Amino acid sequence: MKLKIAWVGKTKDSAIQALTDDYVKRLHNYAEVEAVPVKDESTLLKFCARDARPTRHTLVLLDGAGKQLSSEELAKFLRDHKERNPLPLLFAIGPADGFTDEARKAAGLVLSLSKMTLPHELARIILLEQLYRAFTILKGHPYHLGH
Repeated sequence: MKLKIAWVGKTKDSAIQALTDDYVKRLHNYAEVEAVPVKDESTLLKFCARDARPTRHTLVLLDGAGKQLSSEELAKFLRDHKERNPLPLLFAIGPADGFTDEARKAAGLVLSLSKMTLPHELARIILLEQLYRAFTILKGHPYHLGH
């Protein structure tokens, strides 16, 4: 499975970058993963465009108004996507003012990590940890104690 995690803007805190790198490294045990900062929303949408080269992506937007999933439900989403859809997943963390309607329409899923407002850099770490947790659930790894 291929995953891309993209966020709008530069990483300001070296600790956030270190955690990002750590979880991306962990995820490489389960999937082909790329973590990339992008300039703006339009750059994100280009990854999903019908004529995208070399590969189009299925977009998952992170947004406080999105659907909330448990860790087990996220694992099931990843498994089902892998079984039914050949496109890589693109998890996108947007700008501070949120995504446009155009981006929402392009998304295969709008996902919320919490009803609480999270700083974008912290949301990235939570997303990466939950993706890692979801893969460990699928593989029966003891990392997820509730499994």
